[in-house]
Amino acid sequence: QVQLVESGGGLVQAGGSLRLSCAASGAIFSFNVMGWYRQAPGKQRELVAAITNGGGTNYNDSVKGRFTISRDNAKNTLYLQMNSLKLEDTAVYYCNVKRTIWPVSNYWGQGTQVTVFS
Repeated sequence: QVQLVESGGGLVQAGGSLRLSCAASGAIFSFNVMGWYRQAPGKQRELVAAITNGGGTNYNDSVKGRFTISRDNAKNTLYLQMNSLKLEDTAVYYCNVKRTIWPVSNYWGQGTQVTVFS
């Protein structure tokens, strides 16, 4: 069992930056895909960014060029650097780690609120 704890959320003015962190209780090197998702009120949870063990990344079109995902296997931590924040980035951000090959596993953090104001 792996526990994920997100931090770094908060209130930020539009155009500002935040850095989210997701600390895992165990080793993350076995999870081949790690990602950040978000869910705004009244909307479905959506993928923000993902990173593979090989360092490959995938971003939601709405955050390309503004957000950067990274992982530090030595620290068992996933990061999301968010720059040029917009009002529409307001949401609860969730960390997710998964292993897509046997034995398959999938874990979620509890979420951290990001609120962007004008």
